Amino acid sequence: MFENLIEVLKKNPRRIVFTEGPDPRILEAAARLKQGGFLTPVLVGNPAEVEAAAKAGGFDIAGLEILDPAAYPRMDEMVETMAELRKGKMAPEDCRKALSQGNYFGTMLVKMGVADALLGGATYSTADTVRPALQIVKTKPGNSIVSSCFIMIRETEGGQETLAMGDCAINIAPSEDELVEIAVETAHTAKVFGVDPKVALLSYSTLGSGKGESVDKMKNAAAKVKAAAPELAVDGELQFDAAVSPAVASIKCKGSPVAGQANTFIFPDINAGNIGYKIAQRLGGFAAFGPILQGLNAPINDLSRGCNAEEVYQMAIITAALK
Repeated sequence: MFENLIEVLKKNPRRIVFTEGPDPRILEAAARLKQGGFLTPVLVGNPAEVEAAAKAGGFDIAGLEILDPAAYPRMDEMVETMAELRKGKMAPEDCRKALSQGNYFGTMLVKMGVADALLGGATYSTADTVRPALQIVKTKPGNSIVSSCFIMIRETEGGQETLAMGDCAINIAPSEDELVEIAVETAHTAKVFGVDPKVALLSYSTLGSGKGESVDKMKNAAAKVKAAAPELAVDGELQFDAAVSPAVASIKCKGSPVAGQANTFIFPDINAGNIGYKIAQRLGGFAAFGPILQGLNAPINDLSRGCNAEEVYQMAIITAALK
């Protein structure tokens, strides 16, 4: 998978901003990216602190750009731009204070075109990644929410099996219309990873076999996805076995364009999504990559605070390839 993404980046040079420049995990990943030459890291932080941390860890970041919010020459322009974006919600002095923080500063670098993508969250919460993104970069036209998916990869005798699962991390109880956005965005993300998406909206019911509010939600959402994105192969509501097993599909939903061959799974809520991807990871032998944020005007992703340098490196490649 990563070989394909790296080839994409070699053909389309991009810059990714890391909002926590002095962090050793960030520095190790940035040094590795620098050596690879296919993606340009931009580090946020005090240059002396960043360079000292790199020296202490033995990481070669010579030549990488380090941008300090306290000494950035375009800060007044940043404040003016953010104040306009947040008109009536944040005064210029509040914007300046926010932009002194790496998460807001880095997001504004993306907004102003200094960087193409952003990766942060090694030392702060998902909310502190998503909030500046929503306030500054904002959602794509036609989108009202930020959602997420996990790309799940398992090695097989014939190569790799790749699945997409959403939303497992952001939206707690999405509405029908929010599920439509989640389904369409997750299908688009799946395509980036070479998956021809066959989208199943999951439930405890298959095409009316069960009753309940959640069943109706997934059934109605599936119909709306078909109308909103007629080019996608979509069906629902489907139980998981009907979605993945040709034998079960032939009994429960013969003729479905998705049942028995689904590879892109949309869950009714975050409980099901979070549990589902972790079952696939822990019992199914899949490696989980994500959460990958979706629906924004620019590629911005969040790291786990427990991440290691390898995960930072991988998520940087994934994030930049989403551009």
